Formats: sequence, structure tokens, C-alpha cells
Amino acid sequence: MKIPFKTLILALSLASVTACDANNKKSKIANKLIAETVIKTTSKAENPEIQVALLLDTSNSMDGLIDQAKAQLWKIVNELSYAKCEDKSPNLKIALYEYGNDNLNAEEGYLRQVIAFSDDLDEISKSLFSLTTNGGNEYCGKVIKTALNQLEWGENKNDLKLIFIAGNEPYSQGNVNYKDASKLAHQNDVTVNTIFCGDYNQGISTQWKDGADLTHGNYMAINHNEATVHVASPYDDKILELNKKLNTTYIAYGSAGRQKMEMQAEQDSNAMSYNKANAVSRTVSKSSRLYKNSSWDLVDAEKEADFSYDDLDKNQLPSALKDKSKAEIKAYVEEKGKTRKKLQDEIATLNLKRRNYVAKQNNSSNNGLEIAMMNALKSQAANKNYKWE
Repeated sequence: MKIPFKTLILALSLASVTACDANNKKSKIANKLIAETVIKTTSKAENPEIQVALLLDTSNSMDGLIDQAKAQLWKIVNELSYAKCEDKSPNLKIALYEYGNDNLNAEEGYLRQVIAFSDDLDEISKSLFSLTTNGGNEYCGKVIKTALNQLEWGENKNDLKLIFIAGNEPYSQGNVNYKDASKLAHQNDVTVNTIFCGDYNQGISTQWKDGADLTHGNYMAINHNEATVHVASPYDDKILELNKKLNTTYIAYGSAGRQKMEMQAEQDSNAMSYNKANAVSRTVSKSSRLYKNSSWDLVDAEKEADFSYDDLDKNQLPSALKDKSKAEIKAYVEEKGKTRKKLQDEIATLNLKRRNYVAKQNNSSNNGLEIAMMNALKSQAANKNYKWE
């Protein structure tokens, strides 16, 4: 997960409270240490979490699936950014596994944790773009059980905990019975949604639907080789122009910060490699509440509860701030923050117009990964009082 920064969540729940009750408190222990950085922040955990573990088949026949995941990540993130639970905006954590690839360790079941639960969207994007296909042997039960055992799902009943597994070989392969994996998921309040890449009825006959039914999840079949449709809009150029300005508001801290800023630019480039509309979707994500960089950016770090300017090591500051006083540094960070907020508001306004424009075009595919995931996620979220703005 990046080198994944993991957050330990200790959830305290009372049986009498309803989902998303404000009295249901979570505490986090999060001393996120990145390279030489001395900033230590604790992420706010009052809000519920949407936890999505994405398990992707990376055997030879799955190039189209991986391509859809890369092309549709930002659309999915943007949809999730509009979610509300009561009066709260849920946080988002995404984990990624690949399985069914002969390049992976046979003794471990031809699977690999690419990134553990993370809210670092750039790291998640980087992880997706690192995937390649080869092979192989697809063991659905094994990868589900591994994700359940390895990931930190927590115990908060208000969280939405979902697995999405996609592939095209029989669901029953391997030495871990998928029914046992489903039982473990159900015991841990994790819903397994299955996405068969191929004919709907073939997925049923190869147990993909049964795998979803066992945890009351959704079974879906998609055309994984269908190209992602990106709808251009009259607002795209302006949004991309604002993205360039948005990037100038980040204050990278230390050598790790410099690397993370380079990664930010790299993921901008990866999004644009599909087309302009996809890069626009990424820009919208970067302007949303889900794009968090407090581990390396001073503007985001300053918002954290335990951040202190007294803790800053001037040797780790960018050259423009090394000779500044604490008051001057604070003023500089606050000014960048104001500029960022203004740009984010402009992007949000343009995106509202863009969403309305795209909706009227009505030429998007209904048979892709994004639609399958969002339909399942929204239907299951409704059971925990989640709504979409």
C-alpha cells in the first residue's frame, strides 16, 4: 500500500445505538512516519468508513478488466465522495489484491496484496497501474480468505465493509472452499460481491452467484473487454487548467514529500493517458474531501488535531521556508490553504455543470466494472442509512 501506512482502529460500540450514531466513537493510533518526516498526525475517525477490498484476477485473459479498473478508479472515488451517512461524510479505504497470475508465489496461492487498506488515492492509483497479467491459476476462496485475515477491518458496525472479486474461471477452484471463505466473511460483517467477466449464465453455473448469495452480496456479470466510455464536456479544459494551479498549493515536506509530489504528477499523467475526460475525473477527486495528503503536505497536515508548528524540523522544509520564522511559515501555509480551497470550490462548481452535461448524453456503458461496483455498493449502503447527494 504505498509502503502502506496502516491505521489501527479501535472501535467502541454499544448494542443499543443505530448505524452511524454520533455517540459511537472510534479512536485511532496513527503515528504516520514517512522517511525523514517528523510530522505525526492522527487522522480523525469520528466518521464511518467505507472499506472496499478489490480482488482482481490478473491472469492472461484479464487485460480488459485491469484496463477498466485503471480507467474507472476516479469515477468510482467521485461517486463515493458524494455519500452521506446521517449528517456525516464517510471516509474511504481501498485495498487491492491480485490473484491468478503465474508470476506470483505458488505456495501462497498465486495471489498478492498489492496495497492494504489506504486512503492515499495516489498510492492506490499507482498500485493499479503496476498490475500486469500472466498465467494462471485462479483461487477465489483463497484470495477472499487471505484478504479477510490480512486486512484490518475493525469492529465498528457502522462501517460498510465490502469485498469485490472479479474473474472468469470457476469460483470453486483451489484448496480453500469458497463456502468456508464466505462464512468467515459473514461472521466479520463483510459482504462479498462477485463480478464474473463473461456471460451471466456461465457465471451462475460456475458458482459466482452462489459466492455472492452466501454473504447477501451482489452477483454481476460484465463485459471486461469493453472499452471505457469517457464523455467529453465543455468544462473539461477549464477543470484541467485549475488542476495545474491546484498542484502549486502543495507544500512537500522532506525527501518523502518530494517523492510524493512526483507521484502526484505521475498519477495525473496516468489518468491523462486514457484521455482528457479521465484526467478531469481525477482532478475532481483531488478537489474532494477524500484526497488526503497530511503525511507529506503541510497544508493538509496543519488541519490535523495534533499538528504543531513547534515540531517542524527546518531542515525538512522546502527551501522557500527554511529561513522563515514560525509565524511566517504559518502565514505561508494558511495562504496556500486559502488558495487551494478557492480552487477546489471552482472545480466543484464546474463539476456540477459537467455531471449534468454528461448525464444528458446518456451514452455510457452499463456493462462495466464501475457500474457493477456502484450498483452493489449503493444497494448495500442503503441498509446502513447511507444516502447519496
